[in-house]
Amino acid sequence: MRGKDDEYDYLFKIVLIGDSGVGKSNLLSRFTRNEFNLESKSTIGVEFATRSITVDSKTVKAQIWDTAGQERYRAITSAYYRGAVGALLVYDIAKYLTYEDAERWLRELQDHADANIVIMLVGNKSDLRHLRAVPTDEAKSFAEKNGLSFIETSALDSTNVETAFHNVLTEIYRIVSQKQMAGQSELELGPSTTIEPIHMLPTHQEGKQTPCCQNI
Repeated sequence: MRGKDDEYDYLFKIVLIGDSGVGKSNLLSRFTRNEFNLESKSTIGVEFATRSITVDSKTVKAQIWDTAGQERYRAITSAYYRGAVGALLVYDIAKYLTYEDAERWLRELQDHADANIVIMLVGNKSDLRHLRAVPTDEAKSFAEKNGLSFIETSALDSTNVETAFHNVLTEIYRIVSQKQMAGQSELELGPSTTIEPIHMLPTHQEGKQTPCCQNI
């Protein structure tokens, strides 16, 4: 018998990708637990957390995976792209190299993930505006060129963190709900339509996939 926390209409797997140190773990903890750890250490391997939101009166549960940014873990984390329907590609607005690397992360995502995955480019640490190294307009142009949505966030002061996750989850919901109504074999973008309640199976059964270590 499922508990209240397990009651949902949709379950979507989201992955966080980007260089080490850009704030992926703190975006995860801010959204799922409203916590921020100033002494956050690098994530080892992969960890995930969940949170449910309401979209069009439906309960959407997000299973958000935080993939380690270090090169030596890329072979491990690539397996976790499988089944993901959304991704936040994160860089640090104060470190231009992390923005330059976004192109490489995008290629890796395209190589390993579903072709219809919803991707948002996220410029994190917007509270460091005095140290800004990546112009907003430049990042916005990169996102538009690659068909990505774009937002700047701060896990430290919570700016746009809710908006970023809600926007991605809402877009996925609209794609999936339209697919369900139309009975299409491929996901297609389009306006949201009224649908009957459905239940989607988890991409991974919780409890069977556990991270080796957890550092947030």
